[in-house]
Amino acid sequence: MALKLSKTSVDEAELDITSFMNLMIVLVPVLLLSLTFTNVTVHQLKLPDLTGGMSQTEQAMAEFEIAIDEQGLSVYYPADTLVQHIPKRQVDGMTDHDFVTLASVVQGIKQQLPERKDVVLKSAANVSYQTLVSAMDTVKSYKTVVAASLVEVELFPQVSLVNLAQ
Repeated sequence: MALKLSKTSVDEAELDITSFMNLMIVLVPVLLLSLTFTNVTVHQLKLPDLTGGMSQTEQAMAEFEIAIDEQGLSVYYPADTLVQHIPKRQVDGMTDHDFVTLASVVQGIKQQLPERKDVVLKSAANVSYQTLVSAMDTVKSYKTVVAASLVEVELFPQVSLVNLAQ
């Protein structure tokens, strides 16, 4: 008994991907336009020196400090000598720390201490993270125009953080 195989004609269907390609042509630019770009900045912090170095009293006298609390900002140089207290200011119905005034005070101190690069930020426990970051940005550098171009000038790039209760 011979098995007879019959040849049936199978029409090969043509794959139509035009509608899919049209969808991709529209979808890719829409997804790219809705993409959110973020800017990440890393702040370098100076850790306390564990070696002997200067004595505690010499170190305290030489420190340039900025205290941040709920009343405002206080700038001290040398330690425990108040240079200026900057109270919070009212902006659009909300009170916030006055970083513009802090920038001008810090720039004035930098003119007196051009070789100094370190600052200690003392913050109260209830100070927000954004306030600390804004204070670090303010004391590290400022932007100015020199010869028709915007230049970032270094102030005090070595920032140390300390709890105000200490």
